[in-house]
Amino acid sequence: MTGIALITGAGTGIGKYSALALSAAGFKLVLTGRRLTPIEAVAAECETEAVAIPADVSAREEVDMLFSRTQETFGRLDVLFNNAGSAAPALPIDELTLEQWQEVVNSNLTGTFLCTQNAFRLMKTQKPKGGRIINNGSISAHVPRPYSSPYTATKHGVTGLTKSTSLDGRPHNIVCSQIDIGNALTEMTARMTDGVPQADGSVRPEATMDVAHVANAVVQIATMPLSANVQFMTIMASGMPFIGRG
Repeated sequence: MTGIALITGAGTGIGKYSALALSAAGFKLVLTGRRLTPIEAVAAECETEAVAIPADVSAREEVDMLFSRTQETFGRLDVLFNNAGSAAPALPIDELTLEQWQEVVNSNLTGTFLCTQNAFRLMKTQKPKGGRIINNGSISAHVPRPYSSPYTATKHGVTGLTKSTSLDGRPHNIVCSQIDIGNALTEMTARMTDGVPQADGSVRPEATMDVAHVANAVVQIATMPLSANVQFMTIMASGMPFIGRG
């Protein structure tokens, strides 16, 4: 199945490569992010029709506009990939400001909620009704890194939202998946090869994987029939310190 897919945080990293992979699979795309130039550049690389609509997912008015324009342009929405997110500086919890905490909550959790809510409303009323929502959960939805309380808390919250969306969507043929990604090599994670803080206080390089594997996994989930769902998928660099102790 292909159709119309909307990707948040589509200008760089996982969002960009997922957009290109979904386009190659035949999806028409709505690409969004805070900055117009990067999402326009990704749209220009797509093989199918792709529109770039800048929006801040943490702002209700901008999210409402985004989904209104999606409906005006394509008439429906088949897949939403909630990928946009941010992180606070790596600080002990007692040194974080309320503003740093709130910025991450607004982007990662409230933004995912607002986009899900708008997608849900559209998918419930379109004909044929239904659709698929994919949330970017992260390995941090399971275990934290040192000094990452805002990011970790929001990603645990996304897991709860994924479950609630799946349950509430059943009567309307709306399914919700979560993909938990560990150490995909993008501009944001390139520093991992130089060394990042570990739970024991040391700083060590970590294994990474090609981001193309993540993009392919997103396509795999997106192209499943709505009668089946990958509820949770973990895709990670095999050698990263996730499975095990210490």
